[in-house]
Amino acid sequence: MSALDTPSSSSDALGISSLGQLKQELIKDYNEVNHRLFGIGVVRQKVDIQGDRVLVIALHKRVPALGYLSRLNSNVSELADHYLIKGFKQEFKLLLEEKYGFEVLSIFKDYDAEAELSATVVVMKKDVRDYL
Repeated sequence: MSALDTPSSSSDALGISSLGQLKQELIKDYNEVNHRLFGIGVVRQKVDIQGDRVLVIALHKRVPALGYLSRLNSNVSELADHYLIKGFKQEFKLLLEEKYGFEVLSIFKDYDAEAELSATVVVMKKDVRDYL
């Protein structure tokens, strides 16, 4: 089998050759998934990559309806937040696997509604650089 016969990774097909380029793409993708699910993108975000982990810290603008729900019944808004986070994790994992060919072991996400901050940790099967 020659070098021409080896399949390229999804990152190669996207023209991503550095962690910096990957971070920029992940910022766009994270924001796009947020926009698709919540109708609102993120205000600001930072992506860090360390070994087999991707960390995204994001400042969100709270969906107005959820803020209103929180004032009426915090239990209902917490439940809504839980299922929205669960949906986000499913969508983001699917995107990472299909677009980049990442082997995602798990995604952890938490959201602080008062501070409008979220932390997302994506754990891969191998070092992120191995996918480039």
